[in-house]
Amino acid sequence: MYDVIVIGAGVIGSLIARELARYELDVLLLDKENDVGNGSSMANSAIVHGGYDPVPGTKKAYFNVRGNALYEQMCDELDVSLGKIGSLTVATEDEQLPILKELALRAKENGVQVELLDRQATLDIEPGLVDAVKGSLLAKSAMIVNPFTLVAHAVENALDNGVSLKLGQKVINIVEKDGAFDVVTEKTTFSTKIVINAAGLYGDKIAKLLEPDLPLDIMPRKGEYYVLDHFGRYLVNHVIFPLPSAKGKGILVSPTTSNNFIVGPSSEPVDSLDDLSTDKLTLDSVKQGALSLVKTIPFNETIRVFSGLRATPSTHDFYIETKKDNKHFINVIGIESPGLASSPAIAKYVTQEMVGKVISLKEKTNFNPCVKKRIVIKTLPNEVANKLIKERPEYGQMICNCEKVSVGELLDELNRNNPPRTIKAIKKRLRIGFGKCQGGFCQPKIVKFLSEYYGVKMTDILYDKDGSNILLEETKKEAKE
Repeated sequence: MYDVIVIGAGVIGSLIARELARYELDVLLLDKENDVGNGSSMANSAIVHGGYDPVPGTKKAYFNVRGNALYEQMCDELDVSLGKIGSLTVATEDEQLPILKELALRAKENGVQVELLDRQATLDIEPGLVDAVKGSLLAKSAMIVNPFTLVAHAVENALDNGVSLKLGQKVINIVEKDGAFDVVTEKTTFSTKIVINAAGLYGDKIAKLLEPDLPLDIMPRKGEYYVLDHFGRYLVNHVIFPLPSAKGKGILVSPTTSNNFIVGPSSEPVDSLDDLSTDKLTLDSVKQGALSLVKTIPFNETIRVFSGLRATPSTHDFYIETKKDNKHFINVIGIESPGLASSPAIAKYVTQEMVGKVISLKEKTNFNPCVKKRIVIKTLPNEVANKLIKERPEYGQMICNCEKVSVGELLDELNRNNPPRTIKAIKKRLRIGFGKCQGGFCQPKIVKFLSEYYGVKMTDILYDKDGSNILLEETKKEAKE
């Protein structure tokens, strides 16, 4: 029997598992997907919000501010790219200036330092904004992060410190039994003393297995994005926001930690929990929204459009509560924006203030908060890279020309504690296939590489989910003698 089972290996579940790994506990992390971070944690704006926007007194405000303060140390420990670039919330009409002042007052209540800038001061630091700019709110504490590596390395660090991970385990039932729980998946059953429900879009469904009258529903909200290619930092230097609305923080324009640019998202409710489609009408609306902030955006440099789903709770605030009659069942659901920014603080709170109230927490003496640093050849000085290539020639063999990723880096990744087994998992870890060709040249090489590395047929290699085989059958057979 496990001490704790965490359901959901997104950013919330992964960081909770890592936090639990600090203690003498037997912890299992479950996810229904074939890789970690495959839901909302994968398809979002990758912004660590400063914390000026959430309504004071809400869980969103509380955890956003505290989570933001933990990010720099966490990303250093987990070898995750973090850009401390700040954000600008822009007013383009005189009537909007009082709203900026209201946001500044809200920031003060939340304990976030911001600065109101007039038109000229705004254009001095962001000359690419539209001429209609009237002023802005600068939040220097806002950051950008690589969410793919964050989740992968959080899980890896948890595994390094004794947590177990089971993928492809969709939970279909939970049974309270003799003061404990049986967590039933499509494949097997696990027993545990404590359950933490961090199942994202499916969080309300998991919760209602034990609490049918739970006063919360998750409503999926879809956001569609553009991703622009690398072309320098002349577009914008900060995360650029419009004024927030009832739909969210609005259509932003932002650099990413990989030196691309991201534009979006839209924000529309959908019925399906699997609807990741995009459509021209919505993307055109995103484009117009972005161009109302930034004068010239080279949409001809678009290399991809994508969408993500947010787990919007009917309560309009994070739901971090125990089951009414059993404190051993903990719900951490409805974690929409600013969930990414809030995640490290939520993980500490759930571990210390909720798990710690029902089970003894004894700190490990050998807990290591750091993962092994990655070697990223393209970021190294030439003399350092050349020395490595002489020692290991595979660092000089490019397997992804767009993103300049070597065979050596792929081998390193496959030998880590949480290795990728699908094309998409490799893409998220190393950006292989994220460049201009979108895998057109490198994907066939990766299929062959994985086939040889894992000793399976090329037809067995998946893009992502079960059934997403890249190759279905051989089209040419060797001639019979």
